[in-house]
Amino acid sequence: MSHQITGFVPYIHVQSVLESQAFYEKLGMILDSRFGEEGDPYWARMKGKNSDLMLAKASGPIDPTTQAALFYLYSEDISALREHLLQSGVHNGGKFNGDEMDWPRNGRLFDINKPFYMPDGELRVHDPDGYVLLIGQLG
Repeated sequence: MSHQITGFVPYIHVQSVLESQAFYEKLGMILDSRFGEEGDPYWARMKGKNSDLMLAKASGPIDPTTQAALFYLYSEDISALREHLLQSGVHNGGKFNGDEMDWPRNGRLFDINKPFYMPDGELRVHDPDGYVLLIGQLG
């Protein structure tokens, strides 16, 4: 089909492109390209295995409690990923309760859950701007 979509890349506004780049590098993504001043870029593209993400510097403050997008990712071993993120300095949020304390501007990593639709486990991570990443483990 010639009208079929051949790619889908999330494009999010962030407070700091460099801070977000560093966070997504902890998830194994690498910088593909970046534009703007070296210490304060305005745009970047991150690439990972079967994944892409574009980051653009926001023109105003970011409110972590109002992010309307949720990203679903997959990992072969979310326990190892969680340990890696903790060792990389991502703050341990423990059990996710959904209250305002769970939405800091510096990101947070929560306990692994086992919902009915993801019996091998699901990890919840908030990036530096409060975007929610749910990371599922398939068999």
